[in-house]
Amino acid sequence: MTEQERMKQGYVWQDDDENMSLQAHTKALVREFNSMPPEDMEGREALLHDIFGKVGKNVWITPPLTAAVGKYVSIGDGTYSNMNLTLIDDWKITIGKNVLIGPNVTLCTTGHPIDPEHQGDGMYSFPITIGDNVWLGANVVVLPDVTIGENSVIGAGSVVTKDIPANCIAFGSPCKVYREINEHDKEYYFKNHRFDEQP
Repeated sequence: MTEQERMKQGYVWQDDDENMSLQAHTKALVREFNSMPPEDMEGREALLHDIFGKVGKNVWITPPLTAAVGKYVSIGDGTYSNMNLTLIDDWKITIGKNVLIGPNVTLCTTGHPIDPEHQGDGMYSFPITIGDNVWLGANVVVLPDVTIGENSVIGAGSVVTKDIPANCIAFGSPCKVYREINEHDKEYYFKNHRFDEQP
């Protein structure tokens, strides 16, 4: 069984020549993406299709971007990411449609055994799934084997260690559900600022 096969089946695995080759290829593309002139929006958008496994329409990622493997990442239509998105994407990251990703967000599919005697055995990787219309605030970290349900908002600075259901606001370290999204949110866009009071 290859190290990539071990990784895909949820076993502890180690870097090998295959994985290092995948990473070298992706890092070269990401370096090119990050160095492109700001005005070359079409070129940067086209390059995303080379970096990632699947990219929908109208996807925008503000450089700089960091990614490990690329081909296991799927990004849905209309998703926007602010600067400094970091993808530890040794295994699958699925990002839905119309997702908003704040600055300095990390999606990390990989970790290491806790016991010191086993830390040298390698690492493990489990998928991350971000549902449609999710908003990840600034400095959010999502850890391996986490699913965030559609329409949910993850507050800035949160560390998401467990699944978050759909249609809720969650924050903290570790991230916990605060409340469901409700009718109040249809009337107010921020604190006491109402949608219907705008000019």
